[in-house]
Amino acid sequence: MKKYIFTFLLSMVPLLELRGAIPLGRGMGVSLRDAVIISMIGNMVPMPIIFFFARRVLEWGADKPVIGKFFSWCLEKGHKGGQKLKEKAGSKGMFWALLLFVGIPLPGTGAWTGTLAASMLDLDFKKSVLAVVLGVALAAVIITTLTALGFNILG
Repeated sequence: MKKYIFTFLLSMVPLLELRGAIPLGRGMGVSLRDAVIISMIGNMVPMPIIFFFARRVLEWGADKPVIGKFFSWCLEKGHKGGQKLKEKAGSKGMFWALLLFVGIPLPGTGAWTGTLAASMLDLDFKKSVLAVVLGVALAAVIITTLTALGFNILG
């Protein structure tokens, strides 16, 4: 049971998300199917919290000692990610841009950054959640395929 909980928690960690949780869970002996399901759920759990509260918390903490630099970095990353999406997609293509941004497993992309970018751009919550959920599913398909083929995704 511990390896399932650990896989779930790993998928909730920013930057690691399901991109790391699926292969790490698999490496701990979790079946590929279970690792995918657990990682997808865990990766999506923080989304509403990020969308509604992360921006406020980051803005509040950006000028505080100790946490200020990290919070400012997070705000900058979310803002830059949002602006790149907006520039490339325009207003009509934001859904697909967000889906692909989350779904293509590259460093700095994923549900955390995508959700934060959607929040920073004041996008519609329901459309953003749908785009991020579909992006997480796309990332899961890509990572699952690479893991099943034996690629060492983590290094």
